[in-house]
Amino acid sequence: MARFYISVDIERRVRTDARNRCGYCLSPQRLVMARLEIEHIIPISKGGSNDESNLWLACPLCNRYKSDKTTGVDPETIETVKLFNPRTQVWFEHFGWSEDGLRIVGKTPTGRATVAVLHLSDDADALEVRSYWVLAGWHPPED
Repeated sequence: MARFYISVDIERRVRTDARNRCGYCLSPQRLVMARLEIEHIIPISKGGSNDESNLWLACPLCNRYKSDKTTGVDPETIETVKLFNPRTQVWFEHFGWSEDGLRIVGKTPTGRATVAVLHLSDDADALEVRSYWVLAGWHPPED
């Protein structure tokens, strides 16, 4: 798939608005070993655009799992719901952290579906890295 051009100014504003962290797992750029990616909340393949209102930051892991998905199944209600939109929704209204700070827990149908689709609580690599962040006192984020 062809890459779409996003201006430096728009990318800078998106990174600032996202506070330089993934909109899904909240991993901060300063701790991620790869550049956080500009992602399309609604993928181009599903009619999304390059408008700033459709762009946010995602770590490479979350971005790969999300791919072109816009919906997921809430494992509790078995209903199909829209995935979390980090630009328009508040993270802490839909998610929280497990007591040990390693797993993201969905609080709402949107949160639970997003956790399932993006593997926010069961990716072995993410859990291992978060465990080191917890030991260092850098995780979980509180805001």
